[in-house]
Amino acid sequence: MNSTNLPGQPQLAYRGNALFCEELCLSDLAKEHGTPLFVYSKGSMLSALAAYQRGFAGRKVQICYAMKANPALGVIQVFAEAGCGFDVVSGGDMDRVLAAGGQASKIIFSGVGKTRSEMQRALQAGIGCFNVESEAELEVLSDVALGLGLVAPVSIRVNPNVDPKTHPYISTGLKGSKFGVAHDRVLQTYQRAAILAGIKVVGIDCHIGSQITEIAPYLDAVDRMLDLVEAIEAAGIPLQHIDFGGGLGINYNGDTPPSADELWQKMLAKLDARGFGTRQLMIEPGRSLVGNAGVCLSEVLYLKPGEQKNFCIIDAAMNDLPRPAMYQAYHQIVPLVSSEEAQQTWDVVGPVCESGDWIGHDRALAVKAGDLLAVLSAGAYCMSMASNYNSRGRAPELLVDGNQYHVIRTRETMADQMRNEILVGSTPL
Repeated sequence: MNSTNLPGQPQLAYRGNALFCEELCLSDLAKEHGTPLFVYSKGSMLSALAAYQRGFAGRKVQICYAMKANPALGVIQVFAEAGCGFDVVSGGDMDRVLAAGGQASKIIFSGVGKTRSEMQRALQAGIGCFNVESEAELEVLSDVALGLGLVAPVSIRVNPNVDPKTHPYISTGLKGSKFGVAHDRVLQTYQRAAILAGIKVVGIDCHIGSQITEIAPYLDAVDRMLDLVEAIEAAGIPLQHIDFGGGLGINYNGDTPPSADELWQKMLAKLDARGFGTRQLMIEPGRSLVGNAGVCLSEVLYLKPGEQKNFCIIDAAMNDLPRPAMYQAYHQIVPLVSSEEAQQTWDVVGPVCESGDWIGHDRALAVKAGDLLAVLSAGAYCMSMASNYNSRGRAPELLVDGNQYHVIRTRETMADQMRNEILVGSTPL
């Protein structure tokens, strides 16, 4: 049988006219589990991780999966079993990592709004490091740690004012961002941290954005970070690790991000040239590990030709796939069974009662009601941001491993949605 891989999607291939994920036919999975349905490739995740591991061969590096990209327990489990640490941004994230077998000592806790309760739970769990994002947070964390008779291990997240050249909503390292400590306040913040009784300084951190497809912003960030490391250590404050965050982009629509090993070859060369090549490094990739590993399968409900637009209405919606509505993002859309029929141009939209509920504009497709489609590159920031808008249940998730698959989330029912709600006058269960 002829096999044709999809560009940039090595886990996906048409065999004959049917689309497969690894060794499994996606149409068969859709028919068995219904749609919308998320399907992830374990092999794709591990292949993406291997690119980082190749780039770091012989170096002291801890790879921490940024689980906000996809927090499914089954996905976390894949990376925990591969030896990864985790970057979390809430107490709930931490609970998920621990439930899936991740080690507390390999958890980095990021985020601008950590609560006292979250700090307490993380300290009691014995997490590896807090990435502190403000001077005010530093004071609160010290107070919380002292109240528990503990010391909080801390990196301070630096805002290096580097333009990542990506969507403004996912640019996190510019001067106007809410994230991190301003470049010109970093040394003073470290000096304050060094004298707080509840704080132990262990590192420095930065994260300049997400879906970055160029090497230059990373190299700029390296230079600015190393300048700060030199200044901090000259002030008598040693740093155990340097954390360069994540943000490497993926191929959504002809995007050409560097491979992880290519990126880090250049970054490590700069570190070597400045004498920092033997340091302990930390990184926090998310999208680049899981984004292209996932697809969302959906059924065509209706075709609605019009004077200005032709609408292909599918059963997946903005509550399942929020990136197009939120970021005007592009996801490729392909049939699960290829056809020789003539294509027409369609706006692919969902059933949610919002004009913003679109999945793809102006797509050339040969479709009819009942056909099945795959929305590609749906492994990151889709289910992690999914909602129950319009009282829609969240979709199930499957993890494909060769010729087998595992159900890692069942389809959400109305009983699931209403479980925590109480009618006025009723007695809580």
